[in-house]
Amino acid sequence: MPEYLAPGVFVEETSFRAKSIEGVSTTTTGFIGPCRYGPIDLEPEVITGLGEFERLYGDRQQLKFIKVDPSTGLPVSDTITGLDQQEVLHNYMWHAVRAFFEEGGKRLYVSRVFMSIGVNNQGYAGAWLARKPTSSHEKDRSIHIRARFPGDLGRMRVRLTLRLGQNILGGLPGKPEIKSLTDGDVVWISDIVNSPLESPPNERGDYYIAESIPDSQTQESTWQFKNILVPGAITSPPDPRSLSTLTAHPDPKLSDKVRILTLTVTVMPTGESDLQPLVYEGLALHPGHKRGGEPDSVFDKFAAKPNSLASARRIPVVFERGVDILDGMDLLHVLFDKKDTLRDKLDTLISTDEDRSIDLLLEDGNDGQRPNADTYKGEADSDKPYKKGLMLLEDVEDIAIIAAPGSTFGYENGYRENAASIINLLIAHAERMRYRIAVLDSGDGQTITDVRAMRARIDSKYAAMYYPWVKVLDPVTRRDIHLPPSGFVSGIYARNDINRGVFKAPANEVVNSAIGFELLLNKSQQEVLNPDGINCLRFFEGRGFRIWGARTISSDPEWKYVNLRRYFAYLERSIDRGTQWAVFEPNGERLWSNVRITIEDFLFNELVSGALLGEKPERAYFVRCDRSTMTQNDLDNGRLVCLIGLAVVKPAEFVIFRIGQWTGDAKR
Repeated sequence: MPEYLAPGVFVEETSFRAKSIEGVSTTTTGFIGPCRYGPIDLEPEVITGLGEFERLYGDRQQLKFIKVDPSTGLPVSDTITGLDQQEVLHNYMWHAVRAFFEEGGKRLYVSRVFMSIGVNNQGYAGAWLARKPTSSHEKDRSIHIRARFPGDLGRMRVRLTLRLGQNILGGLPGKPEIKSLTDGDVVWISDIVNSPLESPPNERGDYYIAESIPDSQTQESTWQFKNILVPGAITSPPDPRSLSTLTAHPDPKLSDKVRILTLTVTVMPTGESDLQPLVYEGLALHPGHKRGGEPDSVFDKFAAKPNSLASARRIPVVFERGVDILDGMDLLHVLFDKKDTLRDKLDTLISTDEDRSIDLLLEDGNDGQRPNADTYKGEADSDKPYKKGLMLLEDVEDIAIIAAPGSTFGYENGYRENAASIINLLIAHAERMRYRIAVLDSGDGQTITDVRAMRARIDSKYAAMYYPWVKVLDPVTRRDIHLPPSGFVSGIYARNDINRGVFKAPANEVVNSAIGFELLLNKSQQEVLNPDGINCLRFFEGRGFRIWGARTISSDPEWKYVNLRRYFAYLERSIDRGTQWAVFEPNGERLWSNVRITIEDFLFNELVSGALLGEKPERAYFVRCDRSTMTQNDLDNGRLVCLIGLAVVKPAEFVIFRIGQWTGDAKR
């Protein structure tokens, strides 16, 4: 209560209503699996479309895994070519993401997994590399460019282009002024005294490093420009210049010109890639250069540890410099050390971008080997500031659906133990996180006997299995391929929740992007699979391709249906988040009443929406929070116990119509 110590009028705000509970999202999904590129151990970013996924995790092209001898752990070489043998697989993650959004998904998190085959000659697992210059003995005076993330898509071409900005020299004759200049800028200065006027202009100049010199008496700074000999230049370097030696004139033909030199970096994917080049302009050459208080040098932009998480996710390459590269002029010398005469080729205003560019091709990277179960499990070390694999998704609270598209490929063909372990990891993850459900894929090419044997190894109320795989037209090979159903099903879960509600079973829903299934099941075959909790995808003449099952893989009949498990997860998490205000409140009748009213109001809305069974609230649910639910020992130990009972609507899985003959004179 506030204190009133002096006379006056006091106006206070008070509340006459109970706290409200807002329903949580049930459509946010998490996928885990290998991708063409992208971060492995960074906090995942929410993805709302296929384009965003491609910018972060690469395009749709196939993955090329290196085959490894399990006994030695070394790559298997081809006896003819001597190259490492590859296992080329469809990009199941890309296909799953596309299916998710096409079927109605809205929000997605991705955890990329990568399993290296060791490190390359520069110590980076699976990453592509380039060095300028290439001689190893010049390591301290070189720039080292590498792909930020491992993967075959990291085979990029990096183009470095020098750009000259506008003339920044102004002022009146005899009073030159310079604006927009920063310490460490590399500038190009033309000299009207030493350069003849030509048309078109072919103005020769020199490169300098700008440095502000403070005046100890006036406390004002003036600019001084230092020049260092450019390798290959025929002429000797002129003396350092100052601002006072420059000539400013309203007539451009009679004025010196000072232009800031910047670097434009273009990152271009090579080989089979659908991605567009990325262009980064206006980068300073001087390491540690700042403009407006913010670092803007090429080494800051492409730092190994950028200053923002968004940059760490999206900038594809890393620039590192040798210890002998101290300023922008050192970098200029390294980049263009093979130019015959830098001034002849770059100092002219009519030079082309080609004249001022060099290309570096990143080499020596790969997609690693196909990830195993340990890679999917991931790691979380308190001594390291990152997580991987499934552990990375534990920190994202919003996820309600989890899947590993493509992890069961080859289940009957050599990958059984890894696939079975990954399935167990997904189930354990969903059970540990409580408010999630795992969407499990059957194996590719499985018969009914195979998938029943696969199902017999697992049991959980937090997972659902789907069979068979879905046939689509592959935009890469232009052929029909079969894809795991989890991507499609996860999107249909989201569509069902948005259109109807999480309490409605996600079945009898059309698989919009399917052109067929790996196996066309009939009713008799489903009668074998459905009691085992294997949800079938079936084709019905005139009704298209549909999900025709909504069961979990639980042996507990209380949690038989997917919508029941997901609806209770929705209720539990909504109540969990919506009643946090009650913690540390005085544990008495007033608090108990507020808790009851809060939960009853939330459940009444659920009854109105059709999620609960019963024509009246007292028949649909009850909420008890009083002396009947708590003992004195509970109160003494700070426990508030609330008991909630619900009559939940279950799906009409079997619709039965009984028809018999009726005589006209029979009594009703």
